[in-house]
Amino acid sequence: MSKAVRLDKLLANLGYGSRREIQGLARAGGIVRDGAPIANAGARIVLDPDLPARMRIDGEFLDPLPGLCLMLHKPLGVTCSHKEAGPLVYGLLPERWRRRDPALSTVGRLDKETSGLLLLTDDGALLHRIISPKASVAKRYRVTLDRPLKGDEGAILASGTLMLEGEDRPLLPVGFEPDGATRCTVTLTEGRYHQVRRMFAALGNHVTALHRDRVGGLDLPEDLAAGDYRLMGPDEIAALFAG
Repeated sequence: MSKAVRLDKLLANLGYGSRREIQGLARAGGIVRDGAPIANAGARIVLDPDLPARMRIDGEFLDPLPGLCLMLHKPLGVTCSHKEAGPLVYGLLPERWRRRDPALSTVGRLDKETSGLLLLTDDGALLHRIISPKASVAKRYRVTLDRPLKGDEGAILASGTLMLEGEDRPLLPVGFEPDGATRCTVTLTEGRYHQVRRMFAALGNHVTALHRDRVGGLDLPEDLAAGDYRLMGPDEIAALFAG
C-alpha cells in the first residue's frame, strides 16, 4: 500500500519552497493533479509511483519522488562535493534538487580529474548496499599512463600483494587488461582513496587520464554525454549487483 503525506510537506522536501510558499502556490492554482487544481496544501497525497506523471507544479511535471537513483556522466573538472570550491557535480542537476530532503548524495566519488559513470541517490540503504565491501560491486576504469607498461603489471595486481604507500594491508586482487603500450583497463572491488592512481604510482608509473565506464553490471551508456544524467529504473539498479 502506498504511503500518503501532506502535499506541503512533500513539495517542501522536494525543494519547491517553504510550506508557506507552497500554500500560496496551491491557492494560486499552481498545483494540478489529474487535470484538477489542488487548492488545499494540507491535503494528503498518496505517493503512487505514477504521481510525477499525473501532477504538475507551475505547469511542469512533478520531480521524482524520494527513492530516486540516477546515473551521471561526470565530466572532467567537477568535484563530488557539496561544499568545495569550484564546479560541483550537483551543479549539473536541477537547482531545486539540491534542496531535497533526504538529500541526494554521490555513491562514492570520482576525483576532479576522473570522468565517467557516477551514481547519485537519496536512498541511504541503497547507497550503503552498493558501497558495502560485502557486496563486492566491481568498478571498471580505462587508464592512460605516462610511460609504457612493463608487462608484469597484470600479475602483480592479480596477486593481492601490492601495498600502497602509507597503508598496512595489501590491495585485493585487481583485474587488468592491457590495451596498447600506455593504456589498460582495471577492475577493482575496493574503493580506497585515489586507488587507481596510487597503485600505478606503486608500480612506477603515472596515470595521465582516468575514466570509469562500468559499475557492477551497469555500463555507462554510449548516448549519455558528459555532464548529462538520467534516472535509473529497477532493472538498471539490479544490474549494479549482477556484475
